[in-house]
Amino acid sequence: MSIAVTEQDNLTKAATSATSGVAGATGILPCQAISALWQDGEITAAQPLLDGQVQPSSLDLRLGTVAYRVRASFLPGPGNPMARKIEQFTMHQIDLTQGAVLERGCVYIVPLLERLSLPQRLSAIANPKSSTGRLDVFTRLITDGASEFDRVDGGYDGPLYAEIAPRTFSILVRTGVRLNQLRLRRGEHRLSDAELGRLHQISPLVHGKAGEENISGGIALTVDLQGSGQTGGKNGLIGYKARPHAPLIDIEKINHYDPADFWEPIHAGTGTESGLVLNPDDFYILASREAVSVPPHYAAEMVAYDTLVGEFRVHYAGFFDPGFGWAEAGGEGTRAVLEVRSHDVPFLLEHGQTVGRLVYERLTSVPDRIYGQDIGSNYQKQSLALAKQFRRD
Repeated sequence: MSIAVTEQDNLTKAATSATSGVAGATGILPCQAISALWQDGEITAAQPLLDGQVQPSSLDLRLGTVAYRVRASFLPGPGNPMARKIEQFTMHQIDLTQGAVLERGCVYIVPLLERLSLPQRLSAIANPKSSTGRLDVFTRLITDGASEFDRVDGGYDGPLYAEIAPRTFSILVRTGVRLNQLRLRRGEHRLSDAELGRLHQISPLVHGKAGEENISGGIALTVDLQGSGQTGGKNGLIGYKARPHAPLIDIEKINHYDPADFWEPIHAGTGTESGLVLNPDDFYILASREAVSVPPHYAAEMVAYDTLVGEFRVHYAGFFDPGFGWAEAGGEGTRAVLEVRSHDVPFLLEHGQTVGRLVYERLTSVPDRIYGQDIGSNYQKQSLALAKQFRRD
């Protein structure tokens, strides 16, 4: 992927400025550094890495050969191996080598093919892949001795496990299926609002009218309930609501399923004039009003929702790769797709309401590959996109 020299130089200066005063090359590791960890034996696996498994700023993690149906979600706690907890809470064991169904409403623990032997200077964070979140499959990474989900401490040496809890659809999975992804980092430096503002002047992070961007604790994302980013007009498409009792979804079937069997379209004006009432038993796919970009020196993450703005969750998959929505990678600004579920009580979500914030972090170097059409990225020009398993007519 070629980058115009002037813009590349400006981005390089912005990246350097963003981390001034931070000792060493801090930030998220790009794809070439992840590949080097594999070569050095700091990432190993029971099977060789596959093409496309190393993404621009993350590593896709693969399910192993067995799943354990457990009574409840749990963390092992400091000093405790996962194997001991699995033995204590397992109801039955499932062979994944020929494919098996993980049923909605159940909790499973799956040892992953990958394991880590990190130096003390490296830590990691995990998140579901985009398609996993859009299927309402709740998955989290666990390590031996963990007291938090989705976090790997510096110096960790041991196996990795995925907790998987399908919420809406039962899914068919096999050994090697990729449901979550891992980012590795050396230190941490999230860009301040001032740094984000300067970067936005060099390479726009939010596409819209100048001065309307909301940068405070990250870039604010608001929900589109008028269909302005889709078909437009009074009755524009604004989202989808999952149908109950839908058929089984084979995770590895791409562009296969008829959306009508699984989703009910939602159009502007549905429910109330002022917004959309979220039913706590339902799962929704919506989109942001803002189109955003991630320049190649950076990666972004949608931070967890704030309960002070309402009892709802707006995402499961929060990673945005370098190049997402970036014009040079064919994006020209891309909307964020929101996986929405209300907690406990019905909640009125209104057009333009802030539902999340994007925080940006520098990479240690520009990745050899960036998110976009050249590497087959599924959601580069998305507006309101279902998971890749569904047909796009």
